[in-house]
Amino acid sequence: MYKAIFIDIDGTLKNDIGEISNRTKEAIKNIVETGIKVVICSGRPIKSAIQVSKMSLASEYIITSNGAYGYNYKENKCIFKNPMKKEACIKLYYIAKENDVNFIMNTEKGRFVLKETDNEYDTLLKEPIESFVEKLDVMQCLLQDKSFEKIRNLKLNVEKIENVGIKNQSKALTNPNEKPREVTYFDIADEKTSKGFGAKKICEALNIDLKDAISIGDDYNDVSMFNITGLSIAMGNANDEVKSKAKYVTLTNNEDGVAFILENLIKNKGEFIC
Repeated sequence: MYKAIFIDIDGTLKNDIGEISNRTKEAIKNIVETGIKVVICSGRPIKSAIQVSKMSLASEYIITSNGAYGYNYKENKCIFKNPMKKEACIKLYYIAKENDVNFIMNTEKGRFVLKETDNEYDTLLKEPIESFVEKLDVMQCLLQDKSFEKIRNLKLNVEKIENVGIKNQSKALTNPNEKPREVTYFDIADEKTSKGFGAKKICEALNIDLKDAISIGDDYNDVSMFNITGLSIAMGNANDEVKSKAKYVTLTNNEDGVAFILENLIKNKGEFIC
């Protein structure tokens, strides 16, 4: 019987218009009632991930910043964290400032930005970066701008920085057939950080064997979960390369692919039968 399910948000839990269907919420609620932990696992900052977890009726554990931070929001308890090196954050800040792009930092206390935004989760950085990183651990940084070319070029520079790695990015940065959207971005975290790292840490804290865990996702940053969980499931809307890394492919995010999997588990009393 499976004991934990790690679920990505965008392109997985949510459909293309950013909604979690009632069918999916009901399936998650029913799974949680059986004692299986449903853990939202995302590149989003902590407040946003908590909001989605509560909205979806998932368990109280979340993984944020692409696996850099694990949290139990009912007990207000950090389960694990893998912050970035302070020197790397400072370098990234000045790269963003010199190139006039927005710089975003995910911390335990929220999300801090170089440029004012209309995002409810963002707080404008009002002190030198050097003093800021001494006060707060930074779990993940983002560089974003409306200029696709500018972000693409900056990505090449960031890849040369020691002790960090690019954990997620706009699809247009990896797929030449993908049209750039209004804003292009990429996420940066410590080199050891990944969603797989986060899933492993949560399983250790809950005394769950990884073979008894399931991961569900649609993008490259979900593959690290696929590599360690007993069952890995790619969404039908994932690209072929991501699908090839999973053991099973479900329906798309617009067809309630997550609910389809969870309903199968409920029907088969915690086991998944294709």
